[in-house]
Parts: sequence; structure tokens; C-alpha cells
Amino acid sequence: MRIGLYPGTFDPITLGHIDIIQRAMALVDRLVIGVAINRDKSPLFPLEERVAMVQAECDAIALKTGGEILVHPFENLLIDCARDVGAKVIVRGLRAVADFEYEFQMVGMNRALDSSIETVFMMADARRQAIASKLVKEIARLGGDISKFVTPPVAEALLRRYG
Repeated sequence: MRIGLYPGTFDPITLGHIDIIQRAMALVDRLVIGVAINRDKSPLFPLEERVAMVQAECDAIALKTGGEILVHPFENLLIDCARDVGAKVIVRGLRAVADFEYEFQMVGMNRALDSSIETVFMMADARRQAIASKLVKEIARLGGDISKFVTPPVAEALLRRYG
């Protein structure tokens, strides 16, 4: 069984993330969405809420694709999380050259830690390349329309959060 790991903070999950998840499903038999507990990023949504949002979106994708998607919170090293879930592939989404520079360093470090786990980069769909969770949160906080960037349930959660 080919198991892939798509890690991120998902604060919140966006249409860009969903695009990568849907496309990654064609590469693996099981996709594990690793929801990072990253205290350095000070997420807007608590872990439980992020996991629930990701799970709801992934349930819909799994129904459409017939694939298996698991949601797995993690706080350890990414490479250790990959080992924990049995992943031999780490899926990373790229939006711009700046993403690649950071990811390139991460791949080098991860390969030094475990060369048996590969990293696959997927370019975001052209319509989704500008979407970043940080920007979506800022638009929502300032009362802007976020319907082009997130699903309706996620938009509702952001609107509730910002009042």
C-alpha cells in the first residue's frame, strides 16, 4: 500500500490545500493529512477545531475519490510523523519560488534523517496559487469576502472567530 503524508498547519484549510489533497489522492492508496501542532505559529484555531475542519473536507473528498484519507495531529519531527503513519512519500504543495527555497532545505534535512522517505512537490493550480491561510485570515478579520479561498463551512468558522 502506498501511503503519503501531506503535512501542514491548516489554519484554516483552504481551497489550495483541498486542490493538493485531491490531486495527491491519485498518487497514493492512503493519504494521511498531518495537522501540525506548531506553537511557534500561534494558530487562530485550536488543534481540535483545525482537525475537525480538515476531517470534514477530507470526508467529502474521500467520498468522491473512493480513496482513504486519515487526519493525524502531530507535534514531532515531520520525518518521525511519516515513519509513525507508515508513509514513504511526503507531499508538499508549492505556490511560488519562495516556497521552493524553504522546501528544498527541508528535503535535504529530511533525507539526511531518513533517505527512504521521498518528498513529492505539487504545484498549486494556477487559480489557487495566491491562496495562503495567513492572507485568508487577514481578509476575514478585515471583513472581506473569502468565498473564493475557502469552503462555506470554513468561511463560517472564520466569520464566527472574528465576529
